[in-house]
Amino acid sequence: MKILDRPDSEKEFLFNQRDFDRVRDLIYRRAGISLSESKQEMVYSRLARRLRATGINSFATYLDMLERESGSNEWEAFTNALTTNLTSFFREEHHFPILSEHLKHRHGPIRIWCSASSTGEEPYSIAICACEAFGTLKPNVKIIATDIDTNVLGVAARGVYSIDRLEKMPMELMRKYFLRGRGDNEGSVMVRQELRDLITFEPLNLLHDHWQLTGEFDAIFCRNVMIYFDKPTQSSILKKFVPLMKSDALLFAGHSENFLYVSDDFELRGKTVYVLAKSASSTGKHHK
Repeated sequence: MKILDRPDSEKEFLFNQRDFDRVRDLIYRRAGISLSESKQEMVYSRLARRLRATGINSFATYLDMLERESGSNEWEAFTNALTTNLTSFFREEHHFPILSEHLKHRHGPIRIWCSASSTGEEPYSIAICACEAFGTLKPNVKIIATDIDTNVLGVAARGVYSIDRLEKMPMELMRKYFLRGRGDNEGSVMVRQELRDLITFEPLNLLHDHWQLTGEFDAIFCRNVMIYFDKPTQSSILKKFVPLMKSDALLFAGHSENFLYVSDDFELRGKTVYVLAKSASSTGKHHK
């Protein structure tokens, strides 16, 4: 067993294997995230910030506090600290022409769920795709964008980004959908209000038994989040997607995710794009 104890000269806080195992158990129970042994240094780095912020001088004491105070606001900070939020505009760009064609053949109101929206680049990319598909800044499309991390949801709702985050975006789209900052805001851009009006940002934990979502969606984006869950958790989440999808809805996955190994409810339509299997869509739960 690898022990992470370090002399004070090397590490600010003592962090041993038992501490790490407790963190793994807590974040799994809280958010379904499965941390591998390779994440030890990442866990130390991110949670050390929480120890400093709370004035607690040991991991053991910090974790004791979390377990003792189940309703503490620190639980949210703990979860936010361990959530990875790597994203970019039009990430995995092959999905967006597929989404565009899918939308063009549908009648409004169209509903899309972005289930791990992070700092907002994905839902705003979806919104741009919808505007381009219908040739208007006000398509009959509503996007629900959720994430477990309330910090990144705040960033997403503001819709302000460093201009270098858009460096791979065609200049035409940049000019159409973003406003350049002036003066003190030089070097940043803001998403146009029309795009922001298409999106509702809400906190949601995919691990919770009951999601505060109603109706059915024409498309669901669940990209690059399932890789943090074990197979039983993945299977449970996918099963809960089924009644939330119209019979011909699309489910978009991340490039390294394969849902066929954990669910019989979906069939592969294209590269990491799924549709409901006939057995799932014929249960009587789905209707256009």
